[in-house]
Amino acid sequence: MDKSCFFLSAGGTGGHVFPAEALAHELTARGHAVHLVTDSRAERYAGRFPADIHVVPSATFGSKNPIALIKAAWTLFIGTRKARALFFKHRPAAVIGFGGYPTVPPLMAATSIGIPAMIHEQNAVMGRANRMLAPRVKAIAGGFLSRSDPQFGAKIFETGNPVRPAVLEAAAKPYRQRHPEDEFHLLVFGGSQGAHFFADAIPSALAALEDEVRRRIVVTQQARPEDLDNVRARFAALGIKAAVTPFFNNMAELIGEADLVISRSGASTVSELSVIGRPAIFVPYPHALDHDQAANAARMEQAGGARVIRQEELSVSILSDLLTKAVNDPEKLQKSAAAARAAGKPEATKRLADLAEALASGAPLEGTEK
Repeated sequence: MDKSCFFLSAGGTGGHVFPAEALAHELTARGHAVHLVTDSRAERYAGRFPADIHVVPSATFGSKNPIALIKAAWTLFIGTRKARALFFKHRPAAVIGFGGYPTVPPLMAATSIGIPAMIHEQNAVMGRANRMLAPRVKAIAGGFLSRSDPQFGAKIFETGNPVRPAVLEAAAKPYRQRHPEDEFHLLVFGGSQGAHFFADAIPSALAALEDEVRRRIVVTQQARPEDLDNVRARFAALGIKAAVTPFFNNMAELIGEADLVISRSGASTVSELSVIGRPAIFVPYPHALDHDQAANAARMEQAGGARVIRQEELSVSILSDLLTKAVNDPEKLQKSAAAARAAGKPEATKRLADLAEALASGAPLEGTEK
């Protein structure tokens, strides 16, 4: 298509900004001009985002206080007017939102003046901002959304979630062929709350294993700084080779080297595991809004690439039994890894860019891959 101007909008968290950043790089590579409109929190991403960044005020209706609600409504009104002025100045061919309340003013502005608009939802359950905007936009790109959705299915395009280049590199490495007596590489991570839960759950489960099973396991685990010494000491007492650290800067590589992953099930995590093709035990964050982590994990479990267990149900005996079976049955894990990979969408960024161009051109979206 002819070179166009696209406005992207995303909330200030990494989960919202990353897919917008991936699309911005792809659209820029295709010769388009890209702008990001967001709130002040996302300005910290300015150095790596290939776009001009515009800040508009926004607010969320998180309080029931009448005065707070009036202030929020006024802020959204001001933000929408500012976004509309931006659009009149730059004349974008399309506006694309990626979730979070800062996307509300620009998407409301775009749809109010006839600019084609769409949203991208990373999770299997729509966030509040996207639910508010869904009736107004022409298309909904989904990481885990299904076209069987009774309300918005006709608008949904199953593009997948964009993944980092490092993930695509790790995906080129096939799942390791191992024998039951070989070393078993276990990777454990899960954000702040997940890391704290796993800091006790994993050493306890490994302590319950038979010696012949335990001696084969090599652990790489994320732990909070305050848990590091205790976790390391427990692994050392069990004679387990382990690397325990608060942060990994090579997560994609570690996933590629793992025989099994135990983790939370945020949209990015599930997407990366499926693209790389590694079997997982997902323990969804129990306090996630709308239980989106459980819904994300369920999609992978249905495909055969993972097992999902609620945190309150994950006892020492259940986890140790799962680990014993995993270590002793590499063929089953091989099938699970293949199922995970089959569910992955490594072309998500390209699919998303294709959909954005179709939206901007005014072409029928039905011809775009769904």
